[in-house]
Amino acid sequence: MERTLIIVKPDAVQRGLIGEIIHRFERRGLRIIGMKFIQMSRELAEKHYGVHVGKPFYEGLVNYIISGPVVVMALEGTNAITAARNTMGATRCSDAAAGTIRGDFGLEIGRNLVHGSDSVENGVKEVSFFFSEDELVAWGRDVDGWIFE
Repeated sequence: MERTLIIVKPDAVQRGLIGEIIHRFERRGLRIIGMKFIQMSRELAEKHYGVHVGKPFYEGLVNYIISGPVVVMALEGTNAITAARNTMGATRCSDAAAGTIRGDFGLEIGRNLVHGSDSVENGVKEVSFFFSEDELVAWGRDVDGWIFE
């Protein structure tokens, strides 16, 4: 089972899309093992987006993610990284397919509604930025046998 971090960004929170976004990941079959509604600190945002230090968009990205509350979720499932990224759609909303979160609700790359880990390694690392192991709940659903082989 892979883990991925999902952040429902400030634009999605302000637009009232939290429930819709969670619903799409749950319908996909991904299992929520941790979830928080937080106001991200600058320190945590800089740690999370540390791979982008020095890039022209870095400061704007950090300022944006701390501009309002976010929902952070740790999701688990078979091929969770790929499944989550396909559910979100392309980073550039104009390239995202209809039926994806970004394709259905986004217009601009700077307001693309959600973040999702881009690799198994980053999924592990990013989940650890927001959740301690004792905050993650290992659990099974009755429908898991119909989702996972």
